[in-house]
Amino acid sequence: MDILLIGGLWLDRSVWDRVASTLESLGHRPVPLTLPGQGDGSASATLEDQVAAVLAAVDAAPGKPVVVGHSAACTLAWLAADRRPERLAGVVLIGGFPFSDGHAYADFFEVRDGVVPFPGWGPFEGPEIADLDEGARRRLAAAAIPVPAAVAQGVVRLADERRFDVPVVVVCPEFTPAQARKWIDGGDVPELARAGRVDFADIDAGHWPMVSRPEELARILAAAAEAA
Repeated sequence: MDILLIGGLWLDRSVWDRVASTLESLGHRPVPLTLPGQGDGSASATLEDQVAAVLAAVDAAPGKPVVVGHSAACTLAWLAADRRPERLAGVVLIGGFPFSDGHAYADFFEVRDGVVPFPGWGPFEGPEIADLDEGARRRLAAAAIPVPAAVAQGVVRLADERRFDVPVVVVCPEFTPAQARKWIDGGDVPELARAGRVDFADIDAGHWPMVSRPEELARILAAAAEAA
């Protein structure tokens, strides 16, 4: 099965290299995506440009793919479910949740000269980076790509209620499945509260399991694809 891999803020497709290698060995076809503004050299890309890139990959898949979103890109994966509900086998959300219609995509960090640079590790102290050694942190920071402001500040638009029929797996790295269920049931994640099927997968990792636990993450993604 095709498994489309979408990295979160500051990441390009290379962050999935080790996950992709394991997925191939498990019989799947990983498709790490290059997002406009995050790997193609553009500093003027918009959120809609990124959505279009994801939809192009969905449309190019020979069958129904699973779309995987990491962190902020959980919303990108969910936007694919909204725009192509009949074309997806499922959605996997790693370390994040989709925002609702009308919410800014990822307006969390300071904009400088039209882009959102990687802010350093200060905002991520604690469980999010506890499993990253100094070398891994240096490599991630050195490779980080400033995200165009028009991506981070873009407004999420959801319209097709058939998205709630697309199966969802929430991969829980720095939080537990019990916490995720509590947030969903408590109304903090209204999109998933309305989803018809939401499953959970635990992984003992921080916020970047594709870096710290790539083989384990790949097995989780393969199992989600096979279940879908």
